[in-house]
Formats: sequence, structure tokens, C-alpha cells
Amino acid sequence: MRLIRIAVASVNTTVGAVRGNVDRAVIAAREAAEDGATVVVLPEQLIAGYSPEDLVQWGAFVDAQWKELERFAQATSDLGCAMALGLTVARGAHVYNCAAVVHGGKILGIVPKEKLPTYNVFYEARVYARGVPGLVDEVHGVPFGDLIFDFDFGTVAVEVCEDIWSPDGPMRRRSYAGAELVLNISASPFRLGVVGTRREMIATRANDNQVTVAYANLVGANDGLVFDGGGFVAQNGRMLLEAPRYQTGFAAVNVDLDRTRRLRRENTTWRADQETFAASAPSIRRIACPAMTTGREKLVYPVPPNRSFFLPGAPSQTTPRQDFCEDLLDALALGVGDYFEKTGAFKTVGVALSGGRDSLLCLYLARRWISRRYGSLGPEAEKQKAKEILRAFFMPSRYSSGETCKAAERAANDLDAPFVVLPIDDAFERELREVEKMLQPGETITTMARQNVQARVRAERMWTWTNSAAGLFLQTSNMSEKAVGYTTIGGDMEGALSVIANVPKTVVNYLLDYLLETTNMEGIRLTLEKPASAELADNQEDEKELMPFPVLDACFALYAGEKMAPSEVREVLLVMFPEYDPKVVENWAARFARLFTQSIYKWVQTPLCLHVGNLDLDRERALQLPVVQRTEWG
Repeated sequence: MRLIRIAVASVNTTVGAVRGNVDRAVIAAREAAEDGATVVVLPEQLIAGYSPEDLVQWGAFVDAQWKELERFAQATSDLGCAMALGLTVARGAHVYNCAAVVHGGKILGIVPKEKLPTYNVFYEARVYARGVPGLVDEVHGVPFGDLIFDFDFGTVAVEVCEDIWSPDGPMRRRSYAGAELVLNISASPFRLGVVGTRREMIATRANDNQVTVAYANLVGANDGLVFDGGGFVAQNGRMLLEAPRYQTGFAAVNVDLDRTRRLRRENTTWRADQETFAASAPSIRRIACPAMTTGREKLVYPVPPNRSFFLPGAPSQTTPRQDFCEDLLDALALGVGDYFEKTGAFKTVGVALSGGRDSLLCLYLARRWISRRYGSLGPEAEKQKAKEILRAFFMPSRYSSGETCKAAERAANDLDAPFVVLPIDDAFERELREVEKMLQPGETITTMARQNVQARVRAERMWTWTNSAAGLFLQTSNMSEKAVGYTTIGGDMEGALSVIANVPKTVVNYLLDYLLETTNMEGIRLTLEKPASAELADNQEDEKELMPFPVLDACFALYAGEKMAPSEVREVLLVMFPEYDPKVVENWAARFARLFTQSIYKWVQTPLCLHVGNLDLDRERALQLPVVQRTEWG
């Protein structure tokens, strides 16, 4: 047996906080070393924080990262474990997204990322240069390029995040060159369903390349990106470790590297491919690490938890519904909490609580973060923190119902948020009178204007509150309404952080149904009793003014996600929703395409949004569409 102990660490970093980030990394490394780790894997861009974006164009920012890497090496010089962590490194006119290997107080080598994503939320090729096969150079006197590392326990390769997502990434040639253990340092943002995809992909890479793969992911949120942390260790296709997500710390597992060597010898296909590679291989520099690593005498063979090599493990204790809801709720709550804390500008969190679904969910998410953040203090202290941080404001007009007032008040009470009622009718009428003075003969205040004025009065009050209470004003519109412009510029589109702007209305309803089942909160029950309504006019109901939300969300998924033409969307809807009159369905499809196209100018003005899906409405990071366009092609 050739036993080693691999630790994968999740660290919550802040972009630009190079000293604080390294302080956290040193703590994580020390804790893992105390647990007997031979190897510690830390996240991508740990020193810079991810994503640094154009900050890497500041030379001082890049230089500071190298100094902090040296400090990390010095601060861990007494540890015997080998460590990999991420930073930006300058080389000539270029900067690279790199993995650094550190051991015994020395920086042993720097390996640049090769696969630079420029899709969805990623723009790495805008600022970073790519590593290439066979690159051999030095930076600051340290080997730089296509490297593998020979330790006393075996041969190690390192790579950065996206490198593992391509089957033709650097793992292949480095495993053929002798690497038995591949350390992947990642900053992989949360997306719905991503954990299953990661697990399958990592196991597949470990099997294809007949290696042991250790994967560590960043945890925390920066701007609109939410990182769920966690990590994996997979040996030649077998998953050995899945680390907890949404929390800092590390998880570790013992691995027998002789098993990887044995499986290589048995796999004739891998051996033949390796021989072909060796005959015409690019130069991969081997870095010898003469210093001894942590003693491994006390390590024991990794026995399966159920003490059987043939029987399956324990079945999952959760349902797919629970996994879906808890995962999404945790991601959104983390996004709210880290934005609140890391920005450094806020002391309170405010929600214009309408008695409706969207604002209730946003307030719940803020409260959920408080529970995660301060729950260890005990129930009473946690409640006190909620009362100190949260604020809920109900601003009724003549169109607000008694039911929504009751629902809002009860929800605020359930979530320990101080509740204030501030009627807006006087301000509403006053604003209408002033606007009438702006109109020319023949012009009148429209029905839509009368509705939007109410939303804008509320938003103006919320902004004034933020200035006075250092408040984080949460914007509460959902993705479905945002997609078709069922929002008000200067009104419900206002806020400092758009919490559920990338959550469809059907998902909002699904989450609240789940929360009602699991928490039995009376405020949620009262909110769900009434049909969704903006309550800006008499007898208003959202689905009657738009279309049923399942239909609307299907339109959005097909048009914006699958990139179907409006005519194709119509065909699919007719199959999906046979309970509706075909003419009505056809009208809904045509209406969606028109409203979506005409509303792009609106949703490009929304605040910073949390990204939680593979399909987001965010022109800066996700769905980049021209504001001025027509759909004559559809």
C-alpha cells in the first residue's frame, strides 16, 4: 500500500482582499495538516478572490498576489503537506490564471490554466492568456508552465477549474507523463443541478485517465456569482469523497495510490494510449521535490462505511424535491448574506413586503442567511440578530387588500423582522397632480401610469430609507415577470441587489409550497391563499393580465433557453398544454415573443442579480441580446 491523505478545502474569499484571503487559507491548511493531510487542495484564485475580472489589469494587484503567495509559503513552512492554491501571475506582457504548488516553505512551481471559459458568466479570455502544452519558463525564479511534481509519495499534476471540464484537457497528457494524482483547484459557480454534473464529470475524468482526482471548490458569493463549495476525490472512476457544500472548512480521505498504479497496469487501452503519447510527447517538465512530506505511518486503508466492497452504500435520506429546494434556497441565501457582509456598506436589510409571494421569499432568504450565520449563538441570540438586521415595510394604496396586509404582517412576525405600515395614497395623489401639470392639451395620465406611480413612490421611500439606515434594499421581482416587462422602471425594479431575478415564478411558487410544508409558517399560508397580484388596480391578477405562469415559463425556456423561433415555441406549447384552446395558446406564444423583445430595454437596467441557473436574464454576464431588435425572422 502507498497511502496518502488528501484534504479538499473550501475557503470563502473576497475579491481584492489578498491578505484576508491568505489568512483564511493558512488557517485551512493548518487545520488539514493537524488532521494528517499529505496533500491539501485549495480553490482557484484563492489569493485574488474570484472573479477579479479587469482588476488583473492593475499591476499592483497582480504583484500583491505574488507577495501573498510567498507569505503563504512562509506561514506554512513548518507543515509537511504539499499544497495547491490559485492566483494571478504575470509573465511578460501577459497575466495567467494559475495554480501554485507549495511545500516546505517553497513555491515549487506555477501551472497556468489552459481552458479559458468565455461563455455564460465567464469572461476569462478577455484578460487572461492561456497556458499551452510544453510551455517551460520561469517567473520570479520559479518554474512556470506544463509541469508535474515528483514527491516522496508519488507524482502530482495540478490544473485549474475549466481544464477538467474538457475531455481533451491537460489531465490527459500529464497522466500519460506519469502523474498519478491530479489536483484541480476550482471556482465553479452554483447552477441548479450542477453538483450531479460535477460528480459524474470528475468520476469520468478519473476513469478515462486512470488517475486519482482531487477537486476543491470555492465557497461564498462575490457580486452575483454564488459558489457552493464542496469537493470530490475520485480514484480511477470510483468516488471516494464528497465534501459538504455551503460551508468553509475541509474534508479528507485516505487513498492508496498503489491502486491507481495497479489499475493502469491492468488497463491495456490506457497503456497503449500512453505508449503512443510517449513516442511524440510535448515536453512536460518534472519538478523534483526532495523534502519529505508528512509522515504517513498512521494512515489506514480506506474501508467502505458499510464495511463491504460489494454491497451498495446507504440510500439517500432526502428526496429530489428536498434536494432541489434546499440547494436553491441555500445558494440564494448565501448570495444575499455575502453581498451584505462583503460590500461593507450596509447595516440593515430592507424589503418592501407586499403580502405577495416574491417579496416574502426574499425576506425569507435574508432570514435564512441570518440563521446560517448566527444560529450557533442559540435561538434567542439568533432572533435578536434578525431584529437588528431585518426591516419589513408594507406600503398600501387604495388597491391593497386586507388579506395582503394580514399576510405581510404575519410573515414579518414569523421571520423576526420589525414591521412598519406606511400608506402611500396621499403621495400617490400628490404625484398625479404634479404630473398633470407636465401634460399638453389632449394628453392624460394613462392607466399604466397610474399603476406605475404607486410602485415608484414605494421605491423612492425605500431608497431614502437606505440612505438613512445604511440599508441593503432588496429588489424582489422574479424572472418570469422581468422577461415580459411586467415590472416598473424606477419602481419594483429598484434595489441594490436583485435576489430572485433569475428565479422563474413557477419555481418561486414551488419553493414557497415546500417551505409551507416544512416550516408551517402562517405567513406563507396566508400569502399563498390569494392569487398573485401586483395590486395596482382593482381586481388585478397577474396570470389574468399575462398568461398562466407555467405557460409563460415554458415560453421563456423554449425561446431564450432553447433559442427556438416563436413559431417553434407555439408548436411545443400546443403539445405541452392541450387543456387550453389552441387559439389561446397561439396568442400566448406570439404575445410572449413580442413582450420579451420589447422588454429587453427594461431588464438590462435591473440591479446586480444573483446567478443560480444555466439560463439567466443578465445582459452583462449571461444572455447578451441587443436592446433594439425585431422578431421578423421568427
